Amino acid sequence: MQAILLAIAAGLCWGVGEVATRSALHSKEVGPFAAIAIRSSVALPLIWAAWLVARRISPGEQQGFAAISTGNWLKLILGSGLVAGAAAMIFFYAALSQGEISKIKPIAFALAPATGVLLGWLVLHEPMTGRKLAGVALILVGVVTLTK
Repeated sequence: MQAILLAIAAGLCWGVGEVATRSALHSKEVGPFAAIAIRSSVALPLIWAAWLVARRISPGEQQGFAAISTGNWLKLILGSGLVAGAAAMIFFYAALSQGEISKIKPIAFALAPATGVLLGWLVLHEPMTGRKLAGVALILVGVVTLTK
C-alpha cells in the first residue's frame, strides 16, 4: 500500500510541476533547455539530501556506492541517467514548449507504463497476464481518446 501512495504522490507532483513548466515555456521567456537546467539544478541538492537521510535509516542505502556492481552502474548511468533522465526530459520539455499539456502529458506518461509493462515482461521476465495486456490496451485507447 505504501508503494501505491508514493506513486500517487509522484503523479500529483508531476502533474502540478508540468502545468507550471508548460505555463513558463509558453510565456516564451524561457526555452525547454533552460527549464530542464533549472529543474535539475533545484532538484539535485534535494535528492542528495534525501539520500543522506535515507542512508541513515534504509538498509538498502547504507551500503553506499562502493557496493554497486559495474553492471548496475551502467544500468543507472545509461538507462536511468542518459535515457530516462536526460533524453526523456529533453524530448518532453521540447514537446511541452510546442504543444498543449492536455495532449503531451497523456502521451508521454501513458507510454511510460505501457513500455514498462512490455519491457518488464520481455527483459525482466515478469509474468504477462491478460489483465496486464488489457491494462496496456486501455492505456493506449485512453491516450488516443485524449489526444484526438
